[in-house]
Amino acid sequence: MNSTKFTPRTKEEIDRKWWEIGDYFRRNSLWMLMYCTGCCAIELPPAMTSVYDMERLGMGPMATPRQADVLLVTGYLSLKTLRRLIYTYEQMSEPKYVVGFGSCTINGGIYHDSHAVINRLDQYIPVDTYVAGCMPNTESVMNGFVDLMELMKTKKADGWKRYHEHYDWYKENQKAALGEVEVHDEFHE
Repeated sequence: MNSTKFTPRTKEEIDRKWWEIGDYFRRNSLWMLMYCTGCCAIELPPAMTSVYDMERLGMGPMATPRQADVLLVTGYLSLKTLRRLIYTYEQMSEPKYVVGFGSCTINGGIYHDSHAVINRLDQYIPVDTYVAGCMPNTESVMNGFVDLMELMKTKKADGWKRYHEHYDWYKENQKAALGEVEVHDEFHE
């Protein structure tokens, strides 16, 4: 007996339907990697507690970049931490999404005139959505997650695709800021 809702005719239709099912589950089970570099990180614990309960949206913290779907950048980035952030972003599997918290990721915030702080995160890695404010309140944080899910649903959260398409541009910006992007320490030699 054939279903009246969807009767696949071609392999492309079947593949498209499986991707739609995968997208539904992917946007309803987001695992986050928190890159906490500033004061915006203080708004994440209340979002996880019972008052706001981000787990009802299917979101939860993750310890490693290889298992995370969403990279949360919560605060200013110095040149030293930018190198680690790029390294972390490139370790994440695709599709991957970036959420920038606070005015520091947008324009440098109160550190905009510092020689050691970058002013625009989206010049170095693609940012899918921002949560504005200095520092954003917990309601704004939750709205930012809902906005990300809506962007995923409409297939507009495509920063990871833009990173591949404009890889040379991102690498030029990274090298201009850092000189060398590779991480050199006792773990990466």
